[in-house]
Amino acid sequence: MLSIYHLKPAFQNLLRPLVKYIDHRGITANQVTVLAAVISLMIGLLIIVFVQHVWLFALMPVWMILRMAFNAIDGMLAREFGQQSRLGAYLNELCDVIADCALILPFALIPDVSLTAVLLVTLLAVFSEYAGVLGPMVGASRRYDGPMGKSDRAFVISVLAIGVATGWLDASGVDAVMWLLSALLVYTAVNRVRQGLLEAIKPSASA
Repeated sequence: MLSIYHLKPAFQNLLRPLVKYIDHRGITANQVTVLAAVISLMIGLLIIVFVQHVWLFALMPVWMILRMAFNAIDGMLAREFGQQSRLGAYLNELCDVIADCALILPFALIPDVSLTAVLLVTLLAVFSEYAGVLGPMVGASRRYDGPMGKSDRAFVISVLAIGVATGWLDASGVDAVMWLLSALLVYTAVNRVRQGLLEAIKPSASA
């Protein structure tokens, strides 16, 4: 299924020289993972505290691009430079969920925006990632199926934030996007479960 996630290999190739430099400097994958979550929390908190200054939402698309780079870098450090660890696996999943929540929840404080819609997107983002993480428990891989994976959410939230910062989107527009996101996240979670089950039964089916 079409997803921004499929652009990841090309993005990683662009970052590979930087990753080699980072590894040479002794920076670890876990440090990159935690730093990305901390910056996401700081940006989310900044917007929440000064939510009346809607131009601050323009920070989100800038950070989303950098966050994608951080996520690619920590994965490459782990896989290509021998930094994989059990702690890293925990941090990778937990920090992504924390960052998502920090960057989605500020929309709830925009006047007249539906709190229910924003909270629903936040919860469904967590559930869809959990559905992906459960893949190995049934003998499948960690599932990243779309249509609304992490990278896709980052893109939609970035566009939404630009709309809020520039005044192109009012509360009703934000609500409409949030409800659409909710529907796509439900489908994403179901799709990840379905694809995980299909992957898990393939070996036995061919035996």
